[in-house]
Amino acid sequence: MSPEEIAVLDANSAFYRAFARRDLPALEAAWARGPAVACIHPGWDVLRGRDEVMASWRSILEGDPPAIACAEAAAEVLGDVAWVTCREIVPGGPSLVATNVFVREDGAWRLVLHHGGMVAQERPERPPGARA
Repeated sequence: MSPEEIAVLDANSAFYRAFARRDLPALEAAWARGPAVACIHPGWDVLRGRDEVMASWRSILEGDPPAIACAEAAAEVLGDVAWVTCREIVPGGPSLVATNVFVREDGAWRLVLHHGGMVAQERPERPPGARA
């Protein structure tokens, strides 16, 4: 794994830690300030712009948000853009997956897109056609 992939995974972990701790300032710091941002929470429509995205996180954190943990995170880096795909684990809840897109802003990886959604069908333990 490259140093850049590790840095992106660290930024992704910081995002999930901020959510788990209900730390709004840390959550705001995880998101880009310069580029346009967007967010799609599971079951929600697209939220566009930093103000709308941050308002959604404030609203979620003021309520009773579920405990969500990130698992199976994998990063890809293409220059100053990167993304992480992962599973979001909600104890007793639905299976979720997410894509988190980052850009390099002021030397740090910052979110420009979070897209979380429910998994319609769990993937098999073995790929189709694999031998036992």
